[in-house]
Amino acid sequence: MAFYQRLKNILWTWRGIAIAAPSISLLVIGLRLVGALESLELAMFDQFMRWRSLEPPDSRIVIIGIDETDIREYNWPIDDQLLTKLISRVKQQQPRAIGLDLARDQPVGKGYAELAELFRTTPSLIGATKKADLIDSNFDVSSSNIKPPPVLAELGQVGAINLPIDNDGRIRRGLLSLQLPDGNVTLSFGLQLALLYLDSEQQVSFEDALNPARLASNDGGYSGADVGGHQFVINYRRSQGYQIVRMADVLNGKIAPDLFRDRVVMIGVTAVSLRDWFFTPLDSGLGSTRIFTSGVEVHAQIVSHILSSTLDGRVTIQVWNEHWESLWIFIWALAGATLIWQWRNVNSKDRELLVILWRSLSAFLLANMLFWSCLIALNYGLWLPFAPAMIALLGGGVIVTSYLAITAAKIRTYFSRYLTDAVVKSLLETPEGLKLGGDRRKVTILMCDLRGFSAVSEKMPPEKVVDILNVFLGTMTEAIAPYQGTIDEFIGDAILVLFGAPIYREDDSARAVASAIAMQLSMRTVNEKLAQMGLPEIAMGIGINTGEVVAGNIGSQSRAKYAVVGNHVNLTARIESYTVGGQILISESTYEEVKAIVKINGSMKVEPKGVSQPIAIYDICGIDGNYNLELPSINESLQTLPSPIPFTYRILEEKHLNTEVLTGEIRRLSLYGAELATNQDIPVLTNLKLYIHNNKEDTEGEIYAKVLKHQQPNSVILQQSMSADLNDYLVLENRLVVATAPENLVYIHFTNVPSNLKDWIRELMTRD
Repeated sequence: MAFYQRLKNILWTWRGIAIAAPSISLLVIGLRLVGALESLELAMFDQFMRWRSLEPPDSRIVIIGIDETDIREYNWPIDDQLLTKLISRVKQQQPRAIGLDLARDQPVGKGYAELAELFRTTPSLIGATKKADLIDSNFDVSSSNIKPPPVLAELGQVGAINLPIDNDGRIRRGLLSLQLPDGNVTLSFGLQLALLYLDSEQQVSFEDALNPARLASNDGGYSGADVGGHQFVINYRRSQGYQIVRMADVLNGKIAPDLFRDRVVMIGVTAVSLRDWFFTPLDSGLGSTRIFTSGVEVHAQIVSHILSSTLDGRVTIQVWNEHWESLWIFIWALAGATLIWQWRNVNSKDRELLVILWRSLSAFLLANMLFWSCLIALNYGLWLPFAPAMIALLGGGVIVTSYLAITAAKIRTYFSRYLTDAVVKSLLETPEGLKLGGDRRKVTILMCDLRGFSAVSEKMPPEKVVDILNVFLGTMTEAIAPYQGTIDEFIGDAILVLFGAPIYREDDSARAVASAIAMQLSMRTVNEKLAQMGLPEIAMGIGINTGEVVAGNIGSQSRAKYAVVGNHVNLTARIESYTVGGQILISESTYEEVKAIVKINGSMKVEPKGVSQPIAIYDICGIDGNYNLELPSINESLQTLPSPIPFTYRILEEKHLNTEVLTGEIRRLSLYGAELATNQDIPVLTNLKLYIHNNKEDTEGEIYAKVLKHQQPNSVILQQSMSADLNDYLVLENRLVVATAPENLVYIHFTNVPSNLKDWIRELMTRD
């Protein structure tokens, strides 16, 4: 059990690597096997061939090229008489082998008899043949079968000039032999010439000339290649590997008298117009000045490959088997995944630039290590897969990065349950996000609270209270989000929302007011959900204030939170405390910023605790502009009762009940409030707890309410257009302005009414 636990811990510690390295390795190996990476790997092989070290030319080979000038001077095809003269001039210098890379199965012009006799008397001469009907489309079949000179065919002095062409049109592979339909084997043109040269090397047996490893279909960068015959990867010489002379210079005696002695002389066309040319790894790429290579030069590279590997010990191109290549790919996938995985543990505090530089340098060094490994290995004849390894290296890093990003997204999602997305973004994506401290900034603060919720929660199981809060807080969060408010904190049944921190916007105040209206409108959805759950209805008040605060991360290195600090936070809470259910009150500073687009029912002067002078607060009922939101009006028409209803009450001060029990009676009543007669002078905005006394048990209970105004005995209604700033007038929740009377009649707005008393009030309101 301990072993499995340790193994589990190890896998968890290295989980990113354990996921990334095998995954990308299998993907890359699979792509390679189906040929998806063949073109890329072959292209990189070509580039490495062009970047290899220069080599001296192979002095054993001389090419007689028939170029455009020769064609203009002697015409094409050259006649037998001229060809006889050319071969005779070459033969006089006693070369070891002569290769005739020309189609010559029919007489051309005069002199065929002399040419045929020359063929019979020149055992070192090899003619060319092409077996186009023996191989598939991956070989050079640009023309039909090329038959060799009949005399040379009888003597067995012919070699196949077939060349395997890759899908991108380049020749990277050479042939040693081809199998004929009758089961016989014909040797390639290059091998025949190389064997003739090696005849004079007494210490070398013919078998040593067959050193090139036989290519398999999935070797190197190939995937399912046709490897019919004995194929090998040509080790091209990067420099000009042989001397080329013009045919005219040979015919006119303008060459050294011993230029061809003991050498392989190859006769072929180099004129572009004759189209006997091919693309090779050395052509048309970075570091190359060549555009194409003639066919005779390709065969010369093959001869040089065989001779130099046999006599000089020059390396041939070797490849690993599939198992070693798979391990190679996995190692680089592991390296890339490990590098990125280890980065996550780097502590970048106070040295971010150094960490960025180190990470960039380490990735660069790792990629360079792969590059130089492949280039140096190719110089020594080993073809290591570069493209699959580089994809595995980068892919391992990408998968680990993706895994870390997914993990970070999950963490961010979890984190966002406790902080708003804006705060999380500030913490995670800015350099200063996690630093302690803050900065002074202008912020609009919104605070909402449920009215009378304490009384409701006292009479319910904790689980039901949590259900109510979850419905309320969840719905409010959805209502705040479209207006880009930052939910700074949930405080029981209250929410503190910031507009302007951590991200400041010019319309913070307008968005705060619009968000508040949207929240009040969403309370209908909240109460519908609660009703379906069999839970009581709730109401909310909202206060908004704008001012300068200090916003930032507050706490210690071990524990901190994003918060705002300042007097304006406390003032917002005071303003919110003046609200009743469904009401939005804003400070004068907020009103000045939004007065062009908001609708108000009026204003009133209040003296919050901790404030030296009275301040104006405004009752919001709507907002225009881009938001176009409005609160529904509440019908507060009071009905006179046939007989007053007696009650007792106690005053709440700072959410604490006063011990003194006072008496009064309800004179007029509505679904949302009542007119009380009392022998006490109760200040406006005082919170009360009323006890209804009635003979019926189901109409007894407690009601929480707030005093909104002092009533005139006759309830004289004044026009709303009168100034609300006068001390003699107050704007009320019922959207009416009334004059203050000296009698102790007050209007109260209910903040919490038990369901049984709500039914009782409705019954009273519906009586005739």
